[in-house]
Amino acid sequence: MKHFTGMPDLSEIEILVVGDVMLDQYWFGAVDRISPEAPVPVVAVNRGDKRGGGAANVALNVVSLGAKCTLLSVTGDDAHAAELESMLASRGINVIFVKDKKYDTTVKQRVISRNQQLIRLDFETQPGVELLAHCMQEYQDLVVNANAVIFSDYGKGSLENITEMIGHAKARGIPVSVDPKGKSFIRYRHATLITPNLSEFELVVGGVIDDSQMNEKAKRLISDIAIEHLLITLSEKGMKLFSSDGSMRYSPARAQEVYDVSGAGDTVIACLGTLLASQLDLEDILDISNIAASIVVAKLGTAVANVDEIGAALAQSRGSL
Repeated sequence: MKHFTGMPDLSEIEILVVGDVMLDQYWFGAVDRISPEAPVPVVAVNRGDKRGGGAANVALNVVSLGAKCTLLSVTGDDAHAAELESMLASRGINVIFVKDKKYDTTVKQRVISRNQQLIRLDFETQPGVELLAHCMQEYQDLVVNANAVIFSDYGKGSLENITEMIGHAKARGIPVSVDPKGKSFIRYRHATLITPNLSEFELVVGGVIDDSQMNEKAKRLISDIAIEHLLITLSEKGMKLFSSDGSMRYSPARAQEVYDVSGAGDTVIACLGTLLASQLDLEDILDISNIAASIVVAKLGTAVANVDEIGAALAQSRGSL
């Protein structure tokens, strides 16, 4: 393992995050009985919480790393969008929401008892063509000032024009990172980096039975969609970073109790995408991203890893060498 010198100063780096935002709502309470109406638990709610999810959580992770961030997304012209906007702006994020009264802001409601999620309710609609066209116009204005672009794709429709968006950024020499979704990654062609988990990777390339087959399929995917790097997150087995030059870097999972994996992918893409705009080498970028992921899975719900937490983990890593 390498010796780290600590987190780099990212205060002058401008990151543009684009993608599907959502409002994550949490309801917490005790379960003491079963409903007489149906065989389901009755949760006596005693508190609630609201957080930014999806691309909003990516943006929160970016600013927690010390970088500057602009967040572009499509939302409804509703109270949920206003809540998100206020929440994010208070953290120093430059929020650009393209709004439409005919579109509902995505909301995910989770009911939790004794640290276990009992049910999740999703409220969402697909954005229209005019809304997406307006978003593209905003993107073309914003991308010229970015040092790196991060796309957060949750399949909610805001990234319908992502192929064109990637082209605009790459034409300016701006690194592009994508947290992907779906059965095909062809629309992410020419991205600098994509970060599927193992299930998402296998959905695209087919099942993987061993490391040799994973390596072969990863290299073929890199070639097929003309990307520079492919990061596959492997849960308790760590991460593998494959590159177009044929190299592979492996970062084992950090020893850490897993509490909640919600939003861990947001942290990984935020770290990777932001650090690609720094002077760190790929091995350090990979290991720092792995450390950040180990921090957030020890927290409940969508969460962030900040500079102090990562710095402490880096110091502990150095001390264990």
